[in-house]
This record gives sequence, C-alpha cells and structure tokens, in this order.
Amino acid sequence: RGNSVRDAIIYGCKDRLRPVLMTTFTTIIAMVPMAFFRGEGAEMWQPLGITMIGGLSVSSFVTLLFVPTIYGLFEMRKKKNNIEVENA
Repeated sequence: RGNSVRDAIIYGCKDRLRPVLMTTFTTIIAMVPMAFFRGEGAEMWQPLGITMIGGLSVSSFVTLLFVPTIYGLFEMRKKKNNIEVENA
C-alpha cells in the first residue's frame, strides 16, 4: 500500500497485538484449573493443560516477535539482492 517494509511491519504488529494477546490470555486462564488443580481425573487432564499453556505461550511469542522479524530480514535480503542484480 505504498508503505516501507518497516512501517508495514509496525502497523501490522499494532493491529494484531490486542487480538493475539486477548485470545492467548483467555485460553491460558481457562487452562489454569485443568493444569494445576488436583481432583478426580487430574492425572489425566493435567498434562494436557500444561502442554496447552506452554504451547500458547510459545506460539504467541513466535507470532508477535519472531515472524515479523524474520519477514523483515527476508524482505531486506530480497531488496538487497534486487539492487545487486540491477547494478550488475
């Protein structure tokens, strides 16, 4: 849309931050009883709750930080390669 890659990444991250955090936090909060409370059948459900909390935490980190960073690096590399090809 005419923005630089850096500006597009910043705007995209701002737009996606709140929805990603809201869905992550609500799901993690819902999994806390399953992961940490004791009771009948807890030995079966506790590993699922812990796994979901860990997986959501890692995937949120990847979504919010890792993906935009890697995208920016690839775009800069692509731009650099295009400049080198044009100059050759």
